[in-house]
Amino acid sequence: MSIDLNADLGESYGAWTLGDDHAMLTVVSSANVACGFHAGDPTTLLRTCRAAADRAVRIGAQVGYHDLAGFGRRFLDVSPADLTADVIYQIGALDGLARASGSAVAYVKPHGALYNAIVHHRGQAKAVVDAVLAYDPTLPVLGLPGSVFLEEAERAGLRTVAEAFADRAYTPQGTLVSRSEPGAVLSDPDAVARRVLTMITDGTTLAVDGSRIDVAAESICLHGDSPGAVAMATAVSELLRSNGIAVTAFV
Repeated sequence: MSIDLNADLGESYGAWTLGDDHAMLTVVSSANVACGFHAGDPTTLLRTCRAAADRAVRIGAQVGYHDLAGFGRRFLDVSPADLTADVIYQIGALDGLARASGSAVAYVKPHGALYNAIVHHRGQAKAVVDAVLAYDPTLPVLGLPGSVFLEEAERAGLRTVAEAFADRAYTPQGTLVSRSEPGAVLSDPDAVARRVLTMITDGTTLAVDGSRIDVAAESICLHGDSPGAVAMATAVSELLRSNGIAVTAFV
C-alpha cells in the first residue's frame, strides 16, 4: 500500500519567510508550489523548484486568486474568462521555473479560497478546467472528493486525484471547516498522524460534530505554513511507514 503526501510550499515572499520548505521536501512526495499570485516571488519559486527537483519530489502548480494581500484566502468574483487566463499564466510561469530546475509541472492544485469556491461554484470550476485543458490536458488535477471541480475535470477527460487533509477539520458534509472557525486547523503531530492512518486504512475520519464521514484520497495534504508543519509531516510519514504504507507520488 502507498499514499502520496503533498504540501503547500514556495509561499515566502521577499523578506518574509513562511514555513520550512527544505525540511518539508525531505518528507513529502509532491510539492504544491505557489505561482506568484497568492504568494511566492520568482527567486523563492525557483529555489523551491530546484530543491524539489534535487529530491525527486513532484512539482505541482498551486494556482490561486490574484490576491497577495489576502494570501489567496478571500473569494474573488472573477469572470470565467479572466480566471482561465490567470490559471494558464500561473501554470506557465511555474512550469518555466520548474524546467529551468530540471523538472516540470506535473499536476495542478487550486489554492485557498479558489479551492473552496470550486467545490460548489461550477462557473469557476469549469474555468480552471479550461485552463488546464488549454495548457496541457495530460496534467492531473487535485481536488476535494464530491466537488464540482473534479466532476467538471472528469467530464473534460482530465486525470483527477482526490485528496484529504491531514491538518484541517471537516464538516459533517465532507467539506473543510472555515479557517475563521475555532479548531479549523489541527496541530497535534501524533493526533494528526493517527488521523491520516485511519483515513488511509479505513477510508473515514471524524467531522467536527463527532460523526464519522467517508474520506477517499489518493493524496494527503499537509499545509507547509501550519504551526509545527514539519513535526506533523514527520509524524505522519513515520507512522505510515511503520504500518507498511509507502510514501510515493500518485501515478
